[in-house]
Amino acid sequence: MFFYYGQVTLIIAVIWIIVRTGVWLIKKKVDWKYELKLLTVFAGIALVTRFVYFPLRCDILTERLFIYFTRDIENYITLKPFTFLKMRYSGWQYNVFGNILMFVPVGIFWPFCFKALDRIWKVVLAGAGYSLLIELSQLCVYGRNTDIDDLILNTFGAFVGALIYFCLIKKLADKKKSKTIENTTVEE
Repeated sequence: MFFYYGQVTLIIAVIWIIVRTGVWLIKKKVDWKYELKLLTVFAGIALVTRFVYFPLRCDILTERLFIYFTRDIENYITLKPFTFLKMRYSGWQYNVFGNILMFVPVGIFWPFCFKALDRIWKVVLAGAGYSLLIELSQLCVYGRNTDIDDLILNTFGAFVGALIYFCLIKKLADKKKSKTIENTTVEE
């Protein structure tokens, strides 16, 4: 069985719409401002899907994602950490920095969108869980490997993004908010 990138994106969009509609039905209301914030999460998922499942130098209109469940998975799993340091294959730097950079937005946008992710360690744990889900899903994708290094690097990327969010963006927003409250109080 195979899918094109557009089909994969459409499947993600349909699942997203079903989940969000379910939430609206349960809550009996729609918060459009929150839904717009959540679109950053959807865009991130679509972007990560593109880079994880489709080779970087491919034509996403014609490249196919082959899914099958009959391969010998032992040959497609690397459980020894930091093998990229020893096996300096062509393009290993892109793999290392790409895996980190790909998850920095997770660390920035997820706590922005989800109130439960109110601590750096929670964001890192969520990023690690998302990365683990991706790595496990690659077990049934032709040409892709499950690698502990990717899990470590993605989690580090989520950590960097969380640092940016909590130590920079949130602090600046909180400072601006407190100034606005001070100005409002003084004017009254």
